[in-house]
Amino acid sequence: MDLGLKDRVYVVTGATRGLGNAAARSLVADGAKVVVTGREETRALAAAAELGPNAVGVAVDNADPSAPERLIATAREHFGGFDGVLISVGGPPPGFVADNTDEQWQSAFESVFLGAVRLARAAAAELAAGGVIGFVLSASVHEPLPGLTISNGLRPGLAGFAKSLADELGPRGIRVVGLLPSRIDTDRVRELDALSADPEATRAANESRIPLRRYGTPEEFGRVSAFLLSPAASYLTGVMLPVDGGLRHGF
Repeated sequence: MDLGLKDRVYVVTGATRGLGNAAARSLVADGAKVVVTGREETRALAAAAELGPNAVGVAVDNADPSAPERLIATAREHFGGFDGVLISVGGPPPGFVADNTDEQWQSAFESVFLGAVRLARAAAAELAAGGVIGFVLSASVHEPLPGLTISNGLRPGLAGFAKSLADELGPRGIRVVGLLPSRIDTDRVRELDALSADPEATRAANESRIPLRRYGTPEEFGRVSAFLLSPAASYLTGVMLPVDGGLRHGF
């Protein structure tokens, strides 16, 4: 299936590893051009080099108020256009209510929430009809995850913002979509499993709850991301799509 991604230009944040990187790889594989970002310059440049000539790496912190303008300008300067953005941010530190400090909450809010809002607003001002704004969120949008209190607090609010944005931008032909991953086999998920006394038992227990009986692969997530960002999904907006192997049982 031709997704219509050839020569379309996207910004993908948090793309040096994990889900953001998987999405960037799928986009490039289908002919898109991407600006990939990460906090560390060496990793951002290395990720772009691995993707080839249709990628450029930029070191930015999502919490930096100047990041949106810089990233969109980079897309236009290097590739001559700007068709969409996928906002992926590394997960906040794990912990329970009593564990997380004010500083951790503030830092996560600046990066996960406010940084995403700023980039989405900047993209909305620059995109033409056919453009798309995507958010990598979490299954915690629907159900809190144990030991991830900060994420549980911020992700649902960002999903609400995305839904509001979809209503506002729809008349202009700009789509807004969200992806809700659960147990995808990334470094982040393995690190969370490792916090338990028996990581292997934790993984086995998690897999037993997933109808497909396994964690998803980053490549599977990346392909779903590429589809949602592509013209092939031109009538999908305001959706929050679980990418969880059937773990969520509600509609």
